[in-house]
Amino acid sequence: MAERTKLWIADAMKRIMAKKTIDKIRVTEICKEAEIGRPAFYYHFKDKYDLVAWIFFHSAYETDIISVESAAAHMNQMRSDYLFYKRAFEDSSQNALWQYIMEYFSDRYAQEAKRILGTNTLEKQIQFSIRLYCYGTVGMTREWLLTDNITPAQTIVQMMFESMPENLKAIFFD
Repeated sequence: MAERTKLWIADAMKRIMAKKTIDKIRVTEICKEAEIGRPAFYYHFKDKYDLVAWIFFHSAYETDIISVESAAAHMNQMRSDYLFYKRAFEDSSQNALWQYIMEYFSDRYAQEAKRILGTNTLEKQIQFSIRLYCYGTVGMTREWLLTDNITPAQTIVQMMFESMPENLKAIFFD
């Protein structure tokens, strides 16, 4: 039931974001569009930025971060929700989506590296490389989504993987 309610609220947010930027949207408006009360909204999300992040995480959770096909499919999904992601990436508030995405993928890569290496901790250089790579890929994803209507997602993901620092390639692809 909770998952269905979150999806319902997320769909309402996407409809509103097709018309206006995040900074112009109020929780009251989201509640009205979703036909729920404010307590129901706050039961599931702490604020509208938490909702926007949840929408991204919900779709990204199934993505295999070291698979070209899986990552490209997720990027294509982002493109199909173009107005939502355009507005989300344009937001520069203290809770900007790109920061959530960067932290999310940094954590995912770190967890995967720990799993592959069979350790609970990563060397500082590996941690740095993961963050550097994630900053770059989030920035390039944003640029691709907002300005590149030609290059296929699969090509972008392949270029991202080819640009990965060598110490990470050795972990994820060797």
